Amino acid sequence: MDPISLIDKYYGDAPSLRHILVTHSTSVANMAVDIVRRHPELGADEAFVREAAMLHDIGIFLTDAPGIQCFGKEPYICHGLLGGRLLRSEGFPRHARVAERHTGTGLTVDTIRRQQLPLPEQDFSPETVEEQIICYADKFFSKTHLERTRTPEQALRSLEKFGAEGVGRMQHWMQLFA
Repeated sequence: MDPISLIDKYYGDAPSLRHILVTHSTSVANMAVDIVRRHPELGADEAFVREAAMLHDIGIFLTDAPGIQCFGKEPYICHGLLGGRLLRSEGFPRHARVAERHTGTGLTVDTIRRQQLPLPEQDFSPETVEEQIICYADKFFSKTHLERTRTPEQALRSLEKFGAEGVGRMQHWMQLFA
């Protein structure tokens, strides 16, 4: 599977957004693959981690986030779910799960209800080690400051809006993937 070909299929007419997506996703993929290589005891699938990390944000073009050149109709919080649907339609259900489960440190039914998010009331928490690694790596890179890598403290602060559960999960991953 060639993630760039799939990205080009949906982003070929949006070079600025494609640049943002590919730059961000490459940073996430590189960090995630580094974790896989440093932690062979986790048994993560390196090739899959690289592919899925490149595709985890493929749904952003369907959302309304003008600051990152997204001019779709859906709220940005839905980009994972939308990307998951897109990846399933392309025949990649395993990659779809990563897209759906990477927002914050994963979204629980309780979080969706409490914050009244426009998502189905289901658990979107990363379960597999690959899903967790990609979700973790994603927290260190924004799409608005492509040149920066967040510090661990900045990554934790970026999760505060998702509540203590998200911060706690990130702290656990920081120990596990260090």
